[in-house]
Amino acid sequence: MSKVWFVTGSSRGLGRCFVEAALAHGDRVAATARSVDALEELTATYGDNVLPLAMDVTDKAAVFAAVERAREHFGRLDVIVNNAGYAQVGAVEELSEQELRDQMETNLFGAVWVIQAALPTLREQRSGHIIQLSSAAGLIAMPLGGAYHASKWALEGLNEALAGEVAEFGVKVTIIEPGGFATRAGQNPDPLNNGHMAQPDPAYDALRRRLGAIAGKQPAGDPAAAAQTLIKIVSMAEPPLRVLFGQGFYPMIQQAYADRLKEWADGQDLSAQAQGNLGAASR
Repeated sequence: MSKVWFVTGSSRGLGRCFVEAALAHGDRVAATARSVDALEELTATYGDNVLPLAMDVTDKAAVFAAVERAREHFGRLDVIVNNAGYAQVGAVEELSEQELRDQMETNLFGAVWVIQAALPTLREQRSGHIIQLSSAAGLIAMPLGGAYHASKWALEGLNEALAGEVAEFGVKVTIIEPGGFATRAGQNPDPLNNGHMAQPDPAYDALRRRLGAIAGKQPAGDPAAAAQTLIKIVSMAEPPLRVLFGQGFYPMIQQAYADRLKEWADGQDLSAQAQGNLGAASR
C-alpha cells in the first residue's frame, strides 16, 4: 500500500529529494514550503499525488492547519519528515538574542509543532513513522556553530524521548544525522558562508580563518542516494532510532564519544566526591 508523506522544507536540498523519491516510489506527499511557487514543478509532474502547502514551521497555527489539511486531503498520514531548518553561524559571544531565538524557533520549535499536530492522527491509526532530520552536528560540536549545535542536540534528546513515548501506539521514530551533502551546485555547502552569519567580532577572526581553510572539505554525499535510503528505512518493520547519512563524520564521532567516556572515567574520583556520603551520615 502506498504511503502518505508530510515533508517540511520541500523546496530544495534534501527535503526536495525526499519528496521526489517518495513520489517516484508511488507514494503521495503533502509538500510544504514557505512559498508554493517553489513546488510548481512537482505538481506539474505528479498531479494529484502531491499536495503543495505554503507553511512556515515557526507559525504554530499554520503548522496545525497544514497537517489537518493533509490528513483531510489524503485520508491518513504515514511518514512525517521534519526537514525544515538552517544553520546559524557565529561564536557564542557574537550571537544576538534574536539570532539564537530564531534558530531555536525554526529548528526545534518548528519540529515540535509538526510532531504535536501529527501525533493524534498517528495514534488513532496506531501506525506511522516520524523522521527527524538532525545532523552530525547533533552529535559533536565545533567552534562557531553553538546555536546550530544547540538546536540539533535538543532535537536528538527530544526525539529519543518521543520514541519511548509513542512506541506503544505503533508509531516509530528515526533520527537522520546527515554529514555534508552536495545540495548546492554539486558541492558541499560551506557552513561558514551560508547567509546566516552573526555580526563578527575581530577577536574571533583568526579562528574563522583556521576553520575556513577546512570548511566543506568532507566528501560530499549524493542527495538522491540519501533519498533512496530513506525510502528503504520507512519500509522497515523495525527501523533504527538513529542513522548517520554519509560516512565522513563517523571517525570523528567515534573519537568524540571515546573521549567523553575517557573523561568520565578519569573523573570518577571527582564524581564520588560530588556524591558525598549522606547515607552513612544518617545511619
